[in-house]
Amino acid sequence: MKNAALCFCSFLIGACLVMWLHRGPSPTSAAAAQPPTSRSTAALERRAATQGVSFQTQANETLLGDALSDMIPPRVYDANGLAPDEAVAAYVYEANDRSVANIATRFGAARGLFGDNPTSDSGSGFILDRAGHILTNNHVIESAQRILVTLSDGQEYEGKLVGADPINDMAVVKIEAAPEALVPVRFADSSNLKVGMKVFAIGNPFGLERTMTTGIISSLDRTLPVTQARSIKSVIQIDAAINPGNSGGPLLNSHGEVIGINTAIASKTGQNSGIGFAIPSNLLARVVPELIEHGRFIRPEFGVDEVARTEAGLRIETLAVDGPAAKAGLRGPEIRRTRRGFVTFETRDITRADVIVGVNGKKTLKPDEFLSEVESHRPGDKISIEVLRDGDVISVQLVLQ
Repeated sequence: MKNAALCFCSFLIGACLVMWLHRGPSPTSAAAAQPPTSRSTAALERRAATQGVSFQTQANETLLGDALSDMIPPRVYDANGLAPDEAVAAYVYEANDRSVANIATRFGAARGLFGDNPTSDSGSGFILDRAGHILTNNHVIESAQRILVTLSDGQEYEGKLVGADPINDMAVVKIEAAPEALVPVRFADSSNLKVGMKVFAIGNPFGLERTMTTGIISSLDRTLPVTQARSIKSVIQIDAAINPGNSGGPLLNSHGEVIGINTAIASKTGQNSGIGFAIPSNLLARVVPELIEHGRFIRPEFGVDEVARTEAGLRIETLAVDGPAAKAGLRGPEIRRTRRGFVTFETRDITRADVIVGVNGKKTLKPDEFLSEVESHRPGDKISIEVLRDGDVISVQLVLQ
């Protein structure tokens, strides 16, 4: 009887074992056997569909195992095999390649063994319109006896200087080329820039035509000295590689729009050190039309000829006769004349002069700050100048001429 019980138990155990070996996969194990679906993959595909771009996802390598490979985001490529950031860079270059020009200049003549050999230099520029206007830096063409402009098709043209503004380091050159050979750039609003935005610089470093470098905006609102007394405000600082020959080339955003003109680098060797500067597009938009129309940037006249910098502000030294400042009631030093016999003595009481401390509510304690704020307006605009007079700060309204 005992043996019969043992036999029956063995039979049941064997039957259960056979059933377990031949059963189908459980719902949980079946789900585990399915290839993992990445939420990021689906999100990328949905975004691509909304943007009208056809992207393909490539599965992760399985050598590391299913669990680990599921943690790695999928790689996304377009129809040409480019990743999204590569596709953006390629688009920016292709959209602006034909808009960038090489500018070669000839300066004077240097005496050599075989006669006079003109010295030369090169820089960059970009096409503004189909009339043949090309923007570059003033320091690229300054004092040049001859300007040669080469477009992307290799055609070389004689450039004629239309207008220049040394203070803002801008110059416009014009060439006589067929309209179909001229591809103008598109401009963006530089007031919307943010630190960290990706940027692209195209130029001719060391004569290597239409070279593109990439980077980010490192800082905004930098001040770039141009002369001992003047500087350019709101300058863009970038880390994209800028070298000799890049001056005058466009700085572009991810949409292929110009946000500035590459102008200078901070370097002890004269070559890229990771700190470059570009003049913002909003300043270009204000100056360039005047250069084309008048050949120079017409700055508004406010009627103060000379100031002296003090700890309190800018003391007015000389006022233009019948100028806007004099008409508005601003005061310079009080002139006192005394006569002794046949001789007239003149003294100046500077304590009576107004001290400029601000423009339109903005504190301006340096001549460059004051000039930059005034020149951000146009002739005919009314501005408010804050001055320190007899110990009190008062506001004086004047109309720029």
